[in-house]
Amino acid sequence: MLTGDLVRLRPLEPSDAETMWRWNNDPEIGRWMFRGYPESLAQITERFAALPRNAYAGTFLGVEPLGEQRLIGSVRLRDAAPETGAAELDLRIGDKDCWGRGYATDTVRVICRFGFDEMRLHRIALTVVADNEPARRVYEKAGFVAEGRQRECFRRDGKWHDMILMGLLEGELR
Repeated sequence: MLTGDLVRLRPLEPSDAETMWRWNNDPEIGRWMFRGYPESLAQITERFAALPRNAYAGTFLGVEPLGEQRLIGSVRLRDAAPETGAAELDLRIGDKDCWGRGYATDTVRVICRFGFDEMRLHRIALTVVADNEPARRVYEKAGFVAEGRQRECFRRDGKWHDMILMGLLEGELR
């Protein structure tokens, strides 16, 4: 298990599928995320039962508050390549009661520390919708910097939004 000041990161279990399914179907939680096609609870349960083992190329973990056994989010380092020492970060705090309480920032710090120290990454990147100010603040607090902008590539509520490309290099984590 990976622990921070507020959170513990642990492997996801098939029993987490129902919680993730609820989050996937909550428009407020998914507002700034790319959504796939709707999945039934049976489909997501089957997908969770077949999750690949965490490895260098992809590590997908659940987020729990320290001292509790309650899933509040998920975090993933994906598409890691030893040739480039780089990976992509995905984060979701799905429990709305936990928004704005520091769990996301602590999660980012813990997973990035793992990526740099254990996976020997040199760079972690992500994309975030430009209008998602709370997420941008989380990433900036951890040391991510804006490196570019993709114009009008994310559509939500009939409006096109820009995406910000952000990166964090080894040694820049705050």
